[in-house]
Amino acid sequence: MTFQAGEQVLLKVSSINGVMRFGKKGKLSPRYIRPFKILDCVRPVAYRLALPPSLSGVHLVFHVSLLKKYHGDRDYIIKWDSVLLDKNLQYKEESIAILDRDVQKLRTKEINFVKVQ
Repeated sequence: MTFQAGEQVLLKVSSINGVMRFGKKGKLSPRYIRPFKILDCVRPVAYRLALPPSLSGVHLVFHVSLLKKYHGDRDYIIKWDSVLLDKNLQYKEESIAILDRDVQKLRTKEINFVKVQ
């Protein structure tokens, strides 16, 4: 995949718990944050991005595997301000509230289900 200078791309992030850069971590965990503008191509597989001052501790050059083309549909992108990232573009998951509880009864045991926000 190649990009041109001035294009908008999404940046891949990963969770601190069970970091899996190329695998699936969870169905509802954020995968990509806000579109960033590409400043230039450093190497054929490395691109320099224009990052905001809040991510000043993060290196500006990223491998092409961490980038995804931005198509302009904002429905599937999380607001990057709502996720606190460290210098390795990782975040810590925290539970907000327990929304629902349920018990499924099997023949010999009971399984408790908890819906967490």
